[in-house]
Amino acid sequence: MKAYRKYISLFFLSLTALSCKKFLDVEPRDSVSDEQTIIDKTSANTALRGVYRKLGSDGYYGALFQTFGYLPGDNVQWTGSQSVIQQFITHKINADNGNLQTVWAAIYATINGANNVIAKVPGLQDATFSATEKNQAVGEAYFIRALSYFDLARTWGNVQITLTPTLNASDKLDVKGSTQAQVYQQVLSDLNAADSLLQPPSQTPNPVRVNQQTAWALKARYYLYQSDWAQAEAYATKVISDTRSYSLLKPYSAFFSPASAIATKESVFELSYSATYLSGHRNYWQPPANGGTRQWAPSDAFITLVNDPKTGGNRNALVAKTSAGLWYGNLYYRSPATDPAYVIRIAELYLIRAEARAQLGKTDLAREDLNSIRDRAGLTPVTELIGKDDLLLAIENERRIEFALEPHRWFDLVRTKRAGAVLNITNPQLYVFPIPANEVTLSNGNLKQNDGY
Repeated sequence: MKAYRKYISLFFLSLTALSCKKFLDVEPRDSVSDEQTIIDKTSANTALRGVYRKLGSDGYYGALFQTFGYLPGDNVQWTGSQSVIQQFITHKINADNGNLQTVWAAIYATINGANNVIAKVPGLQDATFSATEKNQAVGEAYFIRALSYFDLARTWGNVQITLTPTLNASDKLDVKGSTQAQVYQQVLSDLNAADSLLQPPSQTPNPVRVNQQTAWALKARYYLYQSDWAQAEAYATKVISDTRSYSLLKPYSAFFSPASAIATKESVFELSYSATYLSGHRNYWQPPANGGTRQWAPSDAFITLVNDPKTGGNRNALVAKTSAGLWYGNLYYRSPATDPAYVIRIAELYLIRAEARAQLGKTDLAREDLNSIRDRAGLTPVTELIGKDDLLLAIENERRIEFALEPHRWFDLVRTKRAGAVLNITNPQLYVFPIPANEVTLSNGNLKQNDGY
């Protein structure tokens, strides 16, 4: 019987991996306008795949946007030759930085793809396309649009909101910029729409596809950023409670190693790649000996922390060293470069809930969540009764190591108003990036450059 169960488990694991690959391996017809492609169920699914492709592109979660979350923090040092990267680490970002423009364009391309699905799928007349399937497709597009505007808001603050399809980038030139608060309000509106349309994990169990609990997870993050602790706790709990779909894997490396580890129960939402659809992220981290360029590497301070058994535990799997003694990040290491992009992990939900509970004065429960993360990392639990401030600092430090090579550290320090104390960045104008100079120039005066740039 045990052997039988083992083979059944392996079968479903293989089926999940196959479905991840199948979903994104179908080539979207990006060269054909959406007016022609979204005409029935098949073309709607093709368009939706295209939106996921845009989300996972090298300019967005495939590589460059992720760097915005860790390069300006304290876990990474510049080791390459590209000055556009150095600007983020030194917090001296020029408005004409090429990576700014690339990421900005990639996010708005993702939004436009989502807008096409949202606008056109509900009205399709296709007897094979059920109302439930249409709702699921549109819900996925709403979620992706919400995530896109969330990333725009926390990176740039005041940006343009476009909710209808455009044929080219110039179509939004006459759209006035919105405040960061207005952009965040649009995020919540889109998440509420997604929540009402998406199927639960029992119907959409694959973490490379958005389901209802994916929306709950992003809501938990959204409310954390808004300091709405009660809602952050509530939505994190809704996701954590589904232990059939999500769990903290042991050891820490189990969600990314071995190379066959994809779409694990650690992931609430990840983006998958394949031999015909590669991720560019690994190239920046891996050393030349492994076929990479090592444009950046873990900082000396982080190397010390992650290799200390009392702070890093088994999370030292995040780093490796060459025969020449050079340290490098090893979360993205596969060859060919099929490493997933980890957009939301269940570990984040535990630490969101821990922080929210600490802020609400539920210190015992907050400590339990913190210790769940520490236990998985092979660390001793925090048992002593500590005050709120010390507990929040312990959670901050845990997040620093847990998500060191993912896009969190910089945004965490900004949202908690700790960038000054930790990084000595005391000018709040630097807490958002400059809007790409070209976008300001072409906006007909509708998009204002952020103060200080």
